Order: sequence, then structure tokens, then C-alpha cells
Amino acid sequence: MTVRMHKRIRDKGKTPLSKIFTKLNEGDKVVLLHNLSFTRVFPPRFQGRIGVVRGMRGRAYKVELMDGGKNKTFITNQIHLKKLK
Repeated sequence: MTVRMHKRIRDKGKTPLSKIFTKLNEGDKVVLLHNLSFTRVFPPRFQGRIGVVRGMRGRAYKVELMDGGKNKTFITNQIHLKKLK
């Protein structure tokens, strides 16, 4: 799996404020999606994984997901999370 290090032409521009100020509740299902505008350090094996929000640590969210048959906790900003319906 290759990881893009730049945005596609349609995705370029500022990140919408609604995405930055998204509030998630504990127990919400989310998808981990790397937002290339904010950080270059993002483990590629977690791209596209589905997890459950388990709480907050400061302004970041703790997301629990399965990796290799084990539960792992991934701490990330809400910019990299997309809520599932």
C-alpha cells in the first residue's frame, strides 16, 4: 500500500472549519484518514482503519482499533477522523 504525500488537485486548499471543530462522542465509530495538510507523521498501516472513540487526551481523541488481532489505542487529532453514520 502506498501513501500519498500530497493532495489531489480537487482536494487542495484550506481545510474546512467544520472539519477542524468536529466534536465526537465516546463510542462513535470513526475512520482514520490522513489529512496531508497537518502532519507528515502518520503510520500508513492505520490509513482507512475503522475504530471506536474511547475518550480524549487533551484536545486529541483516543481511538481503539484492531491491529493484527490485538486491540490498540491510537491517539490523534479530530482532523484525521471521519465519523461513520
